Amino acid sequence: MSVRQVVAHAPKTLGALALLTVPLPVTLAVTAAALVRSRLVPPRRAEADEPRTVLVSGGKMTKALTLARAFHAAGHRVVMVESARYRLTGHRFSRAVDAFHVVPEPGAPGYVEALRDVVVAEGVDVWVPVCSPAASRYDAQAKRVLAEFCEVLHPDPQVLGVLDDKDRFAEAADTLGLPVPETHRVVAPAQVEAFDFAARPGPWILKSVPYDPVARLDLTTLPRPTASQTAELVRAKPMSDEAPWILQEFTPGREYCTHSTVRDGRVQVWACCESSAFQLNYAMVDKPAIEEWVRRFVGALRVTGQVSFDFIETIDGRLVALECNPRTHSAITMFHRDAVALARAYLENRDGPPLTPSAGSRPTHWIYHELWRMVSRPSTIRERVAVVRRGTDAVFDRDDPLPFLLLHHLQIPSLLLRNLVAGRPWIRVDVNIGKLVEPAGD
Repeated sequence: MSVRQVVAHAPKTLGALALLTVPLPVTLAVTAAALVRSRLVPPRRAEADEPRTVLVSGGKMTKALTLARAFHAAGHRVVMVESARYRLTGHRFSRAVDAFHVVPEPGAPGYVEALRDVVVAEGVDVWVPVCSPAASRYDAQAKRVLAEFCEVLHPDPQVLGVLDDKDRFAEAADTLGLPVPETHRVVAPAQVEAFDFAARPGPWILKSVPYDPVARLDLTTLPRPTASQTAELVRAKPMSDEAPWILQEFTPGREYCTHSTVRDGRVQVWACCESSAFQLNYAMVDKPAIEEWVRRFVGALRVTGQVSFDFIETIDGRLVALECNPRTHSAITMFHRDAVALARAYLENRDGPPLTPSAGSRPTHWIYHELWRMVSRPSTIRERVAVVRRGTDAVFDRDDPLPFLLLHHLQIPSLLLRNLVAGRPWIRVDVNIGKLVEPAGD
């Protein structure tokens, strides 16, 4: 990396580090007060009838912390793992985490063997992968090995191949009579340029089938005003047989995201909320038609694992499923008042309807993200303050305050410093996932 590249990206990174220091005194004071309180009034913890050791991977993410706290509150022992890049995750210091291990990146040599060694050494009974988009298929492959030693709450490779491929997912849903947008698989720009936009004006949108943290942010619709502009946009996309894309009919309307924890096709945990491209606010909404769509789909495929679906409700009230993401959704943070019930729904077969967030559960947000919104868009201050007042922070817990302090003042700063030294660009800080969104990122 040249000195010029290091210098070019330094101001943004140094600015982010400086901004993080501003709320530090307040965060330190709040954390210290919470620690004193937890010593004087120890938090209550249920006793499990059959205590189990649960392995939670993806330790950098808030959703992993949420599940770790739930299993701990229910009386189970929690082992957390992460890769070396995120070894300074603040979540490893949670009182809910009994052991923490560093393993190779998913897909790297030795990843499966390292997980197996942790499972054997810690006596793990259940592995709950909290995987990144890039890791879901590697965790499905690891399931083949780890299933010999413990239960794995993740789809098999064959099922995951359908769920995690936007084209195959749309085809499977259409076969079941479940509405999805018209979708075409493309592996070369020429296929898009030859598409008959005149007969089917759309609009249409291009999506990468393999996860791409930057490409997924581009919601430019097709066709462009001229054929040359369309060709220019399409030719900039890295399409190939190994990296296919889809051309999908763009469906305007209100977007919803969901989380389902599923056992053998039966939904155990259900959450649904309004969504947007980069929204870190989650509040439960009741959408029976969306729940029924998901029930039919996961039941037909006999899914086991955690799956998230994105839906559009059109102006005329139709529901269309956009895609499936076979992993934990951050909406799981809405179960902050249901820790013991959440753990049981993950570990046991649940009779009756799925677990949903308690009626009194407050919407979740990430306070540092809300503060950044206030700083970057002062006109929204009143709106952001209202969000904070009616909601609750997804990370802060007065009985377990260290993850909140160390996420923002150890984990994120360490990543920023690493990029500063390497001169690597980044797009934004994602406090929810506990990472920097950057080109070719995870």
